[in-house]
Amino acid sequence: MKKLVLVFFIILPLASANAQTRLFVDPEFQRIGNNHKIIAVIPFRVSISLRPKQMEALKEGQLERMKEDESRNIQMALYAWFLKRRQQGKMWVDIQDASTTTAILGKSGINYSNIDNYTPEEIARLLNVDAIVRGTFDTDKPMSEGASLALGLLVGFWGATNQTTINMFIHNAEDGKVLVNYNKGVAGSVGSTSDQLINVVMRKASRRIPYTKPKV
Repeated sequence: MKKLVLVFFIILPLASANAQTRLFVDPEFQRIGNNHKIIAVIPFRVSISLRPKQMEALKEGQLERMKEDESRNIQMALYAWFLKRRQQGKMWVDIQDASTTTAILGKSGINYSNIDNYTPEEIARLLNVDAIVRGTFDTDKPMSEGASLALGLLVGFWGATNQTTINMFIHNAEDGKVLVNYNKGVAGSVGSTSDQLINVVMRKASRRIPYTKPKV
């Protein structure tokens, strides 16, 4: 019976929350973006707000590993989202392979713990791209299946929904200018995946991101 309960909660779908959605697009983005050829998604800064009882159940360093795993999952999900639209002919810039992005950053000593010490211009120059996608991801429960299962078994909150907010930026490589800022809150089950989250978040944003519109 317990196995059946676990499976049930893992596949619960993600649902849109009633949280406010904010989308800023620089008026000059279409003109600036016309010269862009390739963009990259870098690791997001993650915050997981757990209750005291949940924190007590974690081993030393486990929360930081969860944050890093969530960051990697969001990065890969966004990369997959952009790549799919590129392959469908719905986006006219290329997207750097996420593994390539991670490898280049790693060789330069840049990782999840210190990436905030570098400016968008520095990172874009290192990656040799025209723009970078970065941001923050705030949640009260892990989105990744492995982390949510581990935490659920430790403290038992099966069936609860998680409130999540993603704050995404697209920076111009040349000057670090913010071309897009998209902030959206969503709610989902403990087992909602990063791919589901990104699809919900990006569904409306894609209509206004100039990369997905014809060049002018």
